[in-house]
Amino acid sequence: MKKLWIWNDRPVTVLVPEKPNKHWVWRAEFLGAFDYADQALLKKGWHIVYYRLSDMFGAPCAIKRMKEFHDYIVKEMDLYPQCALFGFSRGGLYSINYTVEYPQDVGVLYLDAPVVDITTWPKRYSPHDWELCKAYYNITDDTLGTNIKENPLNKLDRLQVPVIMVAGDADELVPYNENGAYVEAVLKDKPDFEVILKPGVGHHPHSLENPMPIIKFIEERMR
Repeated sequence: MKKLWIWNDRPVTVLVPEKPNKHWVWRAEFLGAFDYADQALLKKGWHIVYYRLSDMFGAPCAIKRMKEFHDYIVKEMDLYPQCALFGFSRGGLYSINYTVEYPQDVGVLYLDAPVVDITTWPKRYSPHDWELCKAYYNITDDTLGTNIKENPLNKLDRLQVPVIMVAGDADELVPYNENGAYVEAVLKDKPDFEVILKPGVGHHPHSLENPMPIIKFIEERMR
């Protein structure tokens, strides 16, 4: 069953399983896209939750809205406080920044071909989105020579939760060596980190058609 409503001026979508438990997936962006893991967990009783904050690029104002929504949806739907947060593509910006600020709300972080550095995407690959991004982060091209503390790239070492990442090594839209590789470099020695790198695969398709490695990682850490 799909529930749709507006909360705080933004659309909310919740997929409710036939036999629900209190676990939930929080899709930061692109609900329904390459949702192999989402659908597998839905069949296991997990709720799939989406709060549309598109084109806010994980900026501080977006993270504030996410926290307000988290507290609301946990109470509204009687869910566990900790979610499995899914950061696909630009959703990586939201997911990393949120997890760093509110680790108590995230049981597992699943990143998929994630954007982690706003100075690669959208700056280098999407001029229109870059103009929007600058406004939300309150930066200008003249400030780029300084360290942008809100940039997720500068927060990776503060991730405290289990992280699984899936990505293609031939990604040209969100180049792995400029994004996901930094996640791998920072987290590779942590015991609760796993990376699944797909040889010769670009930005699409996301995820894994057989999502069991992802499901296993999540379920083992969120019983």
